[in-house]
Amino acid sequence: MKSLTIRNLSKTYFDVHAGANVTAVRDMSLEVPAGEFVSIVGPSGCGKTTLLNMIAGFIPHTEGEITVGGQPVKGPGPDRGVVFQSWALFPWRTVLDNVAFGPKMRGVGRAEREKIAHDYLALAKLSHAAGRYPNELSGGMQQRVGVVRALANEPDVLLMDEPFASVDAQTRMTLQEELTRIWEQKRPTVIFITHDVAEAVFLGNRVVALSKGRVLEEIAVDLPRPRVWDELNEDGRFKALCGRVLQLVRSA
Repeated sequence: MKSLTIRNLSKTYFDVHAGANVTAVRDMSLEVPAGEFVSIVGPSGCGKTTLLNMIAGFIPHTEGEITVGGQPVKGPGPDRGVVFQSWALFPWRTVLDNVAFGPKMRGVGRAEREKIAHDYLALAKLSHAAGRYPNELSGGMQQRVGVVRALANEPDVLLMDEPFASVDAQTRMTLQEELTRIWEQKRPTVIFITHDVAEAVFLGNRVVALSKGRVLEEIAVDLPRPRVWDELNEDGRFKALCGRVLQLVRSA
């Protein structure tokens, strides 16, 4: 895995409704060492998704630079994997073939890419679903497939844009625990966008609060791993961190 560096990043676009230029991200800088899990929070319109889309290479930045492992981001690439809120699985492919799709596009042979897919499905406790199609799975299972599909392509940086927002609360907690377990084993560099303060603290090594396109504050999350909701819900440090982050978000 590689580090992610953002220096003096800005994004300005023309808003046809307002009839004027709008700055979504303003002179933002952020260092994410290799293997760190960073949660990014902030109110709607603070630039979270715009930032993720620039890191992914989906939209160009106006000023500044983004580098992954020292190499500038100039567009989408296999060094960055993205998991969206919608599951975006191929409905005509089995779970196994969905997970093996990235390695296939990299030219990995059939036997090897299927082994990679089986290994990641086992990691996510989804081996039993390998031969099923997405419409045969629950929403939570589909999102787990989406996560391991991104990881199976072995990106240097994993970008996650509110991936658990569309599932029920209990499933969301289970997915959060599963994600932390998978991260602990594979240690990808992760940028996780969320509106949920407790989710941000539960998952991250660090929480970055944004306000009006800028970094408002960075908060280290010094909580032991593995993290389990039943334990953290009773942890005073967890509650204090959530309160601190919530105060920042409300003041943004």
